[in-house]
Amino acid sequence: MRHFPPRRIVCLTEETVETLYLLGEEERIVGVSGYAVRPARVRREKPRVAAFVSADIPKILALDPDLVLGFSDLQANIAADLVSAGVAVHIFNQRDIAGILAMIRTLGALVGAPERGAALADSLEQRLDLVAQAASGKPRPRVYFEEWDDPLIAGIGWVSELIEIAGGEDIFAELRQQRSAKGRIVTAQAVVAAAPDVILASWCGKKVVQKKIEERPGFDCIPAVRQRRIFEIKSALILQPGPAALTDGLDAIVAALDSGAPH
Repeated sequence: MRHFPPRRIVCLTEETVETLYLLGEEERIVGVSGYAVRPARVRREKPRVAAFVSADIPKILALDPDLVLGFSDLQANIAADLVSAGVAVHIFNQRDIAGILAMIRTLGALVGAPERGAALADSLEQRLDLVAQAASGKPRPRVYFEEWDDPLIAGIGWVSELIEIAGGEDIFAELRQQRSAKGRIVTAQAVVAAAPDVILASWCGKKVVQKKIEERPGFDCIPAVRQRRIFEIKSALILQPGPAALTDGLDAIVAALDSGAPH
């Protein structure tokens, strides 16, 4: 890193973009992921330089970044190319709520705003506590979260935790420690056997087709299907490990669990 705080930052994933905007440090951002949509104005204000597992390295280098922010082993090849070109890179790897809050605090420190980073993380943590308190004492519906449809992939760690905070019981909670999607593959038979009351689906960037879920063999016996309690949550809200998941993503889960619930 040539300057501290870094003056020119490229964000290869969306959650660091949203966090920097929330910290009031968006002027430092000179390039973003094509998936960055929060806040909405980011699509007008910042050039897009990457997808998720691919990036335009020459375009990034032309932006002369002091720091590039990425996520996980999935962007290891991009990071290696940038490091080889002499660029400072920080790769986050948050997979649960504690990791998301730590990312926000760390990012605040990286841009010379540790107090604002801590305050943002604290406010999000307090919000989670309020939602959990509101759900306390209510019936806890059994929830199946589907991150992908072929093969069936259950929800990653922070999604499983948010389901519980919202007042649900994740039917595959034991898989939340699996860091890779392969470790969270489940069978249709296991979903049927678990008999979820609610199905939440977010097919990682493509539109959820409810009819496809309903027509799977054996799914007509599932309470969620019989009662038509199948809900799509947009990927941008729930599948990025950042502020969106802890705010609008959590609110979407709460709304889904409340919709059609017996009172």
